[in-house]
Amino acid sequence: MNKEEILAHLPYSKPFLFVDELLEIDENRAIGTYTFDAGLDFYQGHFKDSPVTPGVILTETMAQIGLVCLGIYLSGSAEGGMPGHVMLTSTAIDFMKPVFPGEKVRVEAEKVYFRFKKLNCTVQMINAAGDVVCKGTIAGMVTNKMNA
Repeated sequence: MNKEEILAHLPYSKPFLFVDELLEIDENRAIGTYTFDAGLDFYQGHFKDSPVTPGVILTETMAQIGLVCLGIYLSGSAEGGMPGHVMLTSTAIDFMKPVFPGEKVRVEAEKVYFRFKKLNCTVQMINAAGDVVCKGTIAGMVTNKMNA
């Protein structure tokens, strides 16, 4: 499964799609980028005079690039099967620096394990200056149906 096919299988669309580009993907890792458009609605109220990207959105970005893209790749590669959907089950993220409107980030994920349809990864988000802005672990289940 190639990068374009993986992106086509993502179950998101704007304004909730937080993947611009998938740079690398294989059975052990995924690397991708996203630029936070300053016009996104959540910046209007978080925070009033100094907007920053909410931690839940940073977590979602890491999940989309590092968990969902990798889960689609792994499930689609397993015995030539159809790619599954990935449902988030747990996160443990530490936040070190803010991400401001207009910033481009890079997400790097490493597979810890993928067994019994559960994918667990370590993830980190890096800003353009090369600083880690957040990192942690994230896990999810690969299913064949979105309502499973």
